[in-house]
Amino acid sequence: MHQPVTPSLTMKRRLNASPAEVYQAWTDPELLVRWFGPENVVAQEAEIDPHVDGAYRVVMLEDNGTRHEVSGRYLEVVENERLVFSWSWVTTPERVSRVTVTLKPDGDGTILTLLHEKLFDGASVRGHTHGWTGSMVKLEAFFA
Repeated sequence: MHQPVTPSLTMKRRLNASPAEVYQAWTDPELLVRWFGPENVVAQEAEIDPHVDGAYRVVMLEDNGTRHEVSGRYLEVVENERLVFSWSWVTTPERVSRVTVTLKPDGDGTILTLLHEKLFDGASVRGHTHGWTGSMVKLEAFFA
């Protein structure tokens, strides 16, 4: 049976950090809040339980005062290599997408590949592309 193609986005970044350091930045709430979210957003709090079926939640505040909350569950966790998790905004809980973060060693750095699948529509792809691009810029700066 043919599955309908759902919108997705992919981005790659080379980070000046080991896979273990990058993995920690994704799974330690105190580190994640320092880089998560685009330039106009500050992550205020994060709860992370990086185990299969463990939950995570991140609360972000936009510079105009708008509060955003995203949460989900870990579907796959391979320490220092791969995280797969569901992704759902508190405002649209029925729209569940999936994020895969893959970490590959590259000399003294790491190639991070982020795949965000099963997005709702083109507008969702554009919004998430903006958010992830901004987050990647902050993550690169975090390890600069």
